[in-house]
Amino acid sequence: QVQVVESGGGLVQPGGSLRLSCAASGRIFSVGVMRWYRQAPGKQREMVAGITGNGFTYYVDSVKGRFTIFRDNAKRTVDLQMNSLKPEDTAVYYCYADLKQTPSTPMIDYWGQGTQVTVSS
Repeated sequence: QVQVVESGGGLVQPGGSLRLSCAASGRIFSVGVMRWYRQAPGKQREMVAGITGNGFTYYVDSVKGRFTIFRDNAKRTVDLQMNSLKPEDTAVYYCYADLKQTPSTPMIDYWGQGTQVTVSS
């Protein structure tokens, strides 16, 4: 019943911007850390940015100063604002959420289906 869905991907030129959004829905008691990952062709999936429930953020070095992650706990969403995009940012971007469905069950990992970001001139 729980779903994690990304949106906002697309094709942009180098130097352009995109804003990705992710929403968790269904029976959810609480949401912990939320993160954005990406996977380029022929490469391993890497963490791009993360944000804890109380707002602490962290980023991979390659996107610092260009990307910003933020969340809305009431809406159970997490967004990724991507500026000054480079061709090497091209990848499928995945949303991750650590959440509880009930007060007595453990935290469980949930992943979105991915959204394609292509940076090309």
